[in-house]
Amino acid sequence: MTRYRFYTATSLDGFLADEHDSLDWLLSQPTGEESILPYDAFVAEVGAIITGRTTYDWVLEHDGTVDGAWVYTQPTFLFTHRPPEPAREGVTAVSGDPAAHRAAIEEAADGKDVWIVGGGDLAAECARAGMLDEVFVSIAPVTLGAGRPLMGGQLDLELLAHGTNGALLEARYRVLGARG
Repeated sequence: MTRYRFYTATSLDGFLADEHDSLDWLLSQPTGEESILPYDAFVAEVGAIITGRTTYDWVLEHDGTVDGAWVYTQPTFLFTHRPPEPAREGVTAVSGDPAAHRAAIEEAADGKDVWIVGGGDLAAECARAGMLDEVFVSIAPVTLGAGRPLMGGQLDLELLAHGTNGALLEARYRVLGARG
């Protein structure tokens, strides 16, 4: 069964990016060899990716291409109101409620997991659509005061595992459902 997983990082005060959409605060953090969910093991289980436009544009701006192609090899569903220019092979632009695209996303995943690459608003929309099973978050020892929130909405979560990776605190949660 396809799992929907939000694998991300946040500042201690709950922001994915600062007010300028920068991740410098995260990229400057020392990491180690140990992790409760190493990236390589995680991405090997991913059959499809869904991302929002801000995250997509940030990845492209920060060398998110390999010889001009989208950096990820998995089929990617880009939630956007305006098609990307130029179009990238393997990237399908979609809009609207994630549930409307669930069948196509799961077909593309071919029995593997779906990675919600970003951002927090899209992860919250997926949660409301019943398309968020796990949240894996690395928490950096920095506060930003403002920026892009980790996730909107109210969810109940169950802690599955925790650990550290260099300066980062890691936590893996099962999504139990919406609060209330």
